[in-house]
Amino acid sequence: MARSPDRERGYVTAETALALPALVLVLAFALWAVQVVAGQLRCVDAAREAARALARGDSQSAARAAAQRAAPLGAVIAMTSGGGEVAVTVSADIRAPGLRGRGYHVTARAVAELEPGPGAAGTTIASTERLPSSVGTGSRGVP
Repeated sequence: MARSPDRERGYVTAETALALPALVLVLAFALWAVQVVAGQLRCVDAAREAARALARGDSQSAARAAAQRAAPLGAVIAMTSGGGEVAVTVSADIRAPGLRGRGYHVTARAVAELEPGPGAAGTTIASTERLPSSVGTGSRGVP
């Protein structure tokens, strides 16, 4: 029994209509995963920059400014010192575009030994600050 060409008309359209939403969902997840990796790398860079600045003997405000330039929006920056070293932890929640909720939490920590010099010794640091979480607050670069 031969198939009629009229009976098979529209199958490709129907299959595409079913597969297209799944493809869009997979693409959105892949883009969000790239955004999470980029957020993790920005946290690593921010922690490293701030720890390096504190170890050199720069002020807390200068180290915080260095971290803010590199950190993702809404990041929390915590700086501590003691025992001849400084530690900076930067963490952020990376949210999927268009979805509410907490998102995926990324964290990076950098530790640096204090360099000898007049600005590096004798200061104890223990501070935490949350960066603004909306675009357009400050002179930050591309999120």
